[in-house]
Amino acid sequence: MRFEPEADEEFETACGLLVDRLVRWAGEQGLAVDGFTAEAALEYRHRATADGRLGLWEPRHVEDLLLSWFPQQVTELPGEERADAPDTLRTLLRYLHAAQLADPRGPSLQDSLAVVDRVAEQHPAAMTDRARWGLAKFWAMTAAEQGVDVQDGAAFQRFADRAQRGEVAYDQRALAAIMERRLTGRALSGVARAEPQLPVLLPPDDELRRRAEASTTVAQLRGLAEWAGQGGRPVTATGRLRMADARELVDLLGTGDTTDGVRSSADLPRLGLLMEWAKKARLVRVVKGRLYAVAKARPVLADPLQLWLRAFDACFELRQALIGARSGWHVESMLYDVYEDVLDDVLNTLYSLPYPMPWPRLRDTVHLAYRSSFQLDAGPDLQHRMWFEHADRDLRAVLDLLDDLGAIERDRGMADPVFLDIDLSDAGPELLADMPPEVAELLGVAGAATDPVARERADAWRMELTAGPVELIRLTELGTRAVRQRLLAAGRDAPLVGELAQAPAAGLLGVLAEDYDPDAARTELAGWITARGEREGALRQLTDAVRAMPFRTRAQAMLDVLLTALPDGEGEGLLRLLRRDTQLAPLALNALAHRELLSPEDMTEAESLLVLAESLLQLMELAGGAGGAEETLRAQGPEVKDAVAAALDSAHPDRVGLDELGQLADRALGTRRARLGDARKARRPSGRSGRKRRR
Repeated sequence: MRFEPEADEEFETACGLLVDRLVRWAGEQGLAVDGFTAEAALEYRHRATADGRLGLWEPRHVEDLLLSWFPQQVTELPGEERADAPDTLRTLLRYLHAAQLADPRGPSLQDSLAVVDRVAEQHPAAMTDRARWGLAKFWAMTAAEQGVDVQDGAAFQRFADRAQRGEVAYDQRALAAIMERRLTGRALSGVARAEPQLPVLLPPDDELRRRAEASTTVAQLRGLAEWAGQGGRPVTATGRLRMADARELVDLLGTGDTTDGVRSSADLPRLGLLMEWAKKARLVRVVKGRLYAVAKARPVLADPLQLWLRAFDACFELRQALIGARSGWHVESMLYDVYEDVLDDVLNTLYSLPYPMPWPRLRDTVHLAYRSSFQLDAGPDLQHRMWFEHADRDLRAVLDLLDDLGAIERDRGMADPVFLDIDLSDAGPELLADMPPEVAELLGVAGAATDPVARERADAWRMELTAGPVELIRLTELGTRAVRQRLLAAGRDAPLVGELAQAPAAGLLGVLAEDYDPDAARTELAGWITARGEREGALRQLTDAVRAMPFRTRAQAMLDVLLTALPDGEGEGLLRLLRRDTQLAPLALNALAHRELLSPEDMTEAESLLVLAESLLQLMELAGGAGGAEETLRAQGPEVKDAVAAALDSAHPDRVGLDELGQLADRALGTRRARLGDARKARRPSGRSGRKRRR
């Protein structure tokens, strides 16, 4: 239910299987569905969202799909029968819940259907709004409306040639809107896929609230708002504090600013930063020459955790106050131009790390971001070094701010060896091309070792990490709480250990299999079992969930993660018990064999047939829908006939799956049964439509 962005073949295979099962299920339930529309919906979740979770549909996804993605991507040519996209989405959501594929962290089915009902009213108008179309769709629709057969490549090319010569009439306003979206990076709805995060463990909010209350910054921001009050305090014409008030505040808040000989509050850096911080956090504001506390901020000021989180979010708006040039004699560093992006990247990098990040590694990672953002000229190396050092000083100022707030903690110690060997195999070619040789050598990029200067610098940097203690940086639990909140708001997946305590058994195992590392899975499963009170009953719920899963490969993954997450020894005992379970024996035998707890010689003939049948059924699922499965069987050659025949004679419990396997084998191997099956299939209406096109 989730694939890497570049795993196109794997996604398309799974999508084909999922849509085939969906269409069949919808037919049994008497529900409306269009296969093409369902494919487009799943493609949207895979390609155009930050998390790519096919089983999670929040209100934002429903709205984006029906009001942006479909209007941009789906072309409905004149005269074609139009599928009801909202109806198909309703059926898809119902199926995900019925097949236990829905992410338990998402809305309930009823809540999701209510969102579809609300958005469905706007969908027809969105589909016909030319300003929402994609560029290819715009020209295809324009051509079709002018009588061009867009499926005729030569005819469409002649139309394109006439359009380039200015001989085609078109909606200029709509095209301008489309081009504006493309130029501003909004040509496709959704956002780029983000890297998945490891699950984190956080204390209860009451404990976080206690820690927030101990923050000096929280006390200072609250004190500033209380000092301003509802009556307000006068400020200068430029919005600055009067010097007398500034001296009072320095003492009241304990900012540490030196006021002796200072004639303007603008020369009190810490107090000035606090003022900007309070403004950006919407705690105070200047109106008609007076500084007031914001009345709506009273509940936030009363709750230290909410005040801390508000202050944390405001850090992203403090670029000018924190690292901006103080006068015309100074210039901003490279960090200034990419401040918010780098701050986001730094915090997301620190998030869920099992080890603290050494400063040299964090610094070098940010340097790579600068190189990908700026076109560095061919100036002298000394000049470039000065630019990076300037940016490093500004980055340290940002880290100081986060440290003062309590979002990060810094210590000194030896860097974990994991930071000495970074895999950049997935790095984009642009990043690798811009990478200086010494950085490439340090990070182990092939070919960099041929440059002796680069090798010397890389050795020096590696020495920096290994010669002795270095500064180590990690998020605090308050910082982790705040970054997780931002990740979720951006639509990213940020698992929290304990959030699945009330999830259904199938949902729990599905999420553990897809998102959790073994240690976090053990903790999550233990909490889930404890929440149910009685261990034997809880384990029965879990094995029943595996038993009810209609997808064999997912059922195997669910069982595997259950075994991994159980305490040592208990998993093996459960497997040997399930070996005698009529329904779960094929999966249990597979797991025993995979763990080398059971050799083929130790299996009975009947068990060997069960394993063979299970392997073929899972192979058919991994091949995708019926077409892909037939191709897979043909690729095995004629000898697969004997294996299929043996599997069909087994006692495997999935009789429907075995019947499908037999039919697929007949068609793939060209027997008489295949020809009869094809004739029956030709008379049966298909639930999938190929009339619509994505551009």
